[in-house]
Amino acid sequence: MVQTKRADFNGLAKELSVSPVSVRIMRNRGMETKEAMERYLYGTLDGLYDGALMKNMGEAVAVLIKKLREEKRIRIIGDYDIDGVCASYLLLTGLRRAERELGKRTGPAGSTRIDYEIPDRVRDGYGINEAIIRQAAADGVDTLVTCDNGIAAAKEISLAKELGMTVVVTDHHEVPVEEERQVLPPADVVVDPKQEGETYPFREICGAVVAYKLVEKLYEASGVPREEWRELLEFAAIATVGDVMRLQDENRILVKYGLKQMARTRNLGLRKLVEKTGLDITDLSAYHIGFVIGPCLNAGGRLQTAKAALRLFLSEDEAEAEQLAEELKELNDVRKDMTKKGEDEAIAQVEERYMGDKVLVVFLPDCHESLAGIIAGRVREHFHKPSIVLTRSGDMVKGSGRSIEPYHMFRELTKVRDLLPKFGGHPMAAGLSIKEEDVPEFRKRLNENAELTEDDFIPRVWIDVPMPLEYVTEGLVEELKRLEPFGQGNEKPLFAQKGLMIRSLRVLGKNRNVVKLGLVTDTGLSMDGLLFGDGDALQRELAGRDRIDIVYYPDINEYNGNRTLQAVIRNYKAAG
Repeated sequence: MVQTKRADFNGLAKELSVSPVSVRIMRNRGMETKEAMERYLYGTLDGLYDGALMKNMGEAVAVLIKKLREEKRIRIIGDYDIDGVCASYLLLTGLRRAERELGKRTGPAGSTRIDYEIPDRVRDGYGINEAIIRQAAADGVDTLVTCDNGIAAAKEISLAKELGMTVVVTDHHEVPVEEERQVLPPADVVVDPKQEGETYPFREICGAVVAYKLVEKLYEASGVPREEWRELLEFAAIATVGDVMRLQDENRILVKYGLKQMARTRNLGLRKLVEKTGLDITDLSAYHIGFVIGPCLNAGGRLQTAKAALRLFLSEDEAEAEQLAEELKELNDVRKDMTKKGEDEAIAQVEERYMGDKVLVVFLPDCHESLAGIIAGRVREHFHKPSIVLTRSGDMVKGSGRSIEPYHMFRELTKVRDLLPKFGGHPMAAGLSIKEEDVPEFRKRLNENAELTEDDFIPRVWIDVPMPLEYVTEGLVEELKRLEPFGQGNEKPLFAQKGLMIRSLRVLGKNRNVVKLGLVTDTGLSMDGLLFGDGDALQRELAGRDRIDIVYYPDINEYNGNRTLQAVIRNYKAAG
């Protein structure tokens, strides 16, 4: 499918000093004005929005500064994923630093204890709960500060208030709605860009960015130099990519400059983790965060405790940081093996029993419940059908679902809510609990209700421009690099050409997962094509064919001092 959004591509290209191709790509990513494109191309850290614009930010800072001055005990309640861990680190660092600065000016304090709690994924579930609140009260905690959770915890926060605690909620999730009205928790202050009357210009930020903005204002109020706040940027960037936020507007600036900041990070734990994963800290991309660093940080929360990732960031001891980084790397390797096993079992189960189903419901009783969402995503990719993976959890069955565009998963689950003691989610993903004996009925009714057609199961590949290889130059490749970082909402540009002649084909790598193709256009231009994937499958598909249609991204191959243009193939189809 070709994107067909319209604009004055040539005129804008001249005004912005880029090619019409870049303008078309930006237009395809939702930018309509010259100003939006300028911000995208040339935006700097000065373009970040002031945290003071966020509703209730001033009140939150005032409460926390007062508590710091009074040396009250403060506990941060985070979440077990990458966003929650980074948000917890930012608030912990920010509050402790503000406390030290205030202590300088008001005499030695030192008695304020600022600590944290992160729920256990399996034992506690998501967000602040009654046990955490009662423990905080028993420990003499005066003030609770949530991050990346809390907006939906009205009942729990009511308990905290009954027990005499001050509560500040910082979150970025949707506010619960009852009878078409938002229902905020009864906290002393709520900072969440999704609440009604919000005055912040860009609401699609993650929990760690909300925390980052709170720290900005805390530092201002306590007299901490602004440079110290800027040094924390990398954690806002890691969380933005890890929580799969759209890399547009402020998010793109945060990630672009956060990646640069990581190259010179002073955080020992982060350096050690990058080292353990074999990456170059001076050349990190959003891909590395999303698919290498992020999964290691999430592995602790999935299989053991997210506190390991937070301890890594807080560590100032070389040996301890080294050990924690190694543990997280090893945990992620275990997680990958467990995920692959679960994925293979799920695909086999579908192929044996459920190929005719429109909505795939797979029951893997022995699979670790924290992996259900990842496996559901893999099953969805494999069959291009809405997929729900269920696992046994105590005396119940828990599940995670991943959907396709035409199927609103949350709405469909509401139609079978009588079978679900607990469920939640949005159009593309959901979580649920169900009794084991109700699973067959659940599968049956989801499929009876599904209004999907065979056309809905055909995956669509969107391309930016049908562009012949003749148009690819080193200059264009370098210009496309200016559009980075790529990720959710700012996808890597894709181009296409049909009917390329195949002059040669070689399958490389010990796993035969790299294919090098010699391609020739009808005008006689030759260029290498590189495909990462199943080389043997490609050979079978091309057997007896001498032409190929490709969806590709242009790149430069550097080898022995030589630079040659190449097409990195994302999708292909035998032609001719």
